[in-house]
Order: sequence, then C-alpha cells, then structure tokens
Amino acid sequence: MTFDWHRGPINRATKIDENYKNTQSVRRFLRNECGEAFRFDRSFMAWIRSGVPKNMGEVADEWIRLRKADLET
Repeated sequence: MTFDWHRGPINRATKIDENYKNTQSVRRFLRNECGEAFRFDRSFMAWIRSGVPKNMGEVADEWIRLRKADLET
C-alpha cells in the first residue's frame, strides 16, 4: 500500500517513497518544521526525489541546513 501524500498523516518519520508528491500537506508540514520562509525550488525538489532513502525529518533538516548556508554567504 502506498502512502497518500494528500491525506496521510505526515510526521518526521514519514518515509519518502516513489509516489512522493509536493502536496499542500507536505508544504504545511515543512512550514511547521522550517518556518514560514519555507519554499520549494527545483534543486531541492530534485534532491528529495533523488532515490536516496530519506524521511520527512531529513527533508526538513536539509532545507534548514541549506537556508543557513545561504544566509552565511
């Protein structure tokens, strides 16, 4: 059974699967984790869909890490 990215409960342990979608539920979760400044960009979406196993907590942590790196440069 595949995860429903529109209606399923998303938390930090939710694993990214081959059916991952950038839904409103995903955006809501990531805004809660990362803050209102959260935005998707093409390179970040490509990283999420890279095929490397990860969960939503790792996705949020990576966005925060990238954002912090951008602010330091």
